[in-house]
Amino acid sequence: MDSNLRNLKDFLVLYNKVTELCFNRCVDNLNQRELGSQEGTCVDRCVTKFARFNGNMMKVYVDVQTTINAKRVKEMEEQAAILEKKQQEERQRQSETAILTPVSPSPNPGSGKLAM
Repeated sequence: MDSNLRNLKDFLVLYNKVTELCFNRCVDNLNQRELGSQEGTCVDRCVTKFARFNGNMMKVYVDVQTTINAKRVKEMEEQAAILEKKQQEERQRQSETAILTPVSPSPNPGSGKLAM
């Protein structure tokens, strides 16, 4: 799913939850088309409280997520360094083995003729 579409969907879900929550808490009767003064005040407070809570929660989330991401990057860099060191050691062993391996004699030492 496209990230913009997912963000819109998340926003709409959140908006619907806040609307339902504040409506259920604040609206007492449905006899009038307009909100009463107490209902209006309650809805304003409910939405404001939720917006403040959500803002504070997002600040904490961003801080924690930044710390987690930094830790993951550090761990990945350490793993990459270990892997690079192992690869260098393996290359060094291979080059030492190639230098130290004697050349084996040909299977038919007496025949200097090439078969055609």
